[in-house]
Amino acid sequence: MARHKEFDRDTVLKAAITVFTEHGYEGTSTDALLSAMKISRQSMYDTFGDKRRLYLAALDRYNLDSVSQIVADLRRDMAPLKALEEMLIAFASRPETEAGHGCLGVSAVCEFGRTDSEVSALTDKASRLLSSAVHTILEEGKKRGEVADDVDTTDAVQFLGSTLSGMKISARNGASRETLRGIARLAIRSLR
Repeated sequence: MARHKEFDRDTVLKAAITVFTEHGYEGTSTDALLSAMKISRQSMYDTFGDKRRLYLAALDRYNLDSVSQIVADLRRDMAPLKALEEMLIAFASRPETEAGHGCLGVSAVCEFGRTDSEVSALTDKASRLLSSAVHTILEEGKKRGEVADDVDTTDAVQFLGSTLSGMKISARNGASRETLRGIARLAIRSLR
């Protein structure tokens, strides 16, 4: 008779996210994953398939959680540019220990580029969701006169996405909160 799983899927997935974020896909061993997730090899295979399927599930979950949080930050009831600034500053204000772990989404792009269609599909999906939310905020900012008329919103979406990614890499490299906040403020100033 088969045993029932004695672990929470979300809990072990979060543990896998931490390991993959810290070491990347190639740098993560199955043993390191099993140790962090506190499950047996068979449980991992039964629940997620193999290491690759676990990585894809972890990346999808991480992207969904991360983008959902950013979109929620953008939808707070405040002026558009203030919402964008607060979104960037919220990232910069994370505890240095958390920010120093890096971003699984950025890590996936750096590790795989466009060479893996499944990874690209997941990172593209997250990018589209974030870009759509930022575009909406920028358009609202233009209507309210907060964003300069000569700012191309499509370019601004790409600029803010690149700024956020750069901030994540800088945080991983040890940039202080003050440095990250300065980057956020300068990015917003460029939209006025």
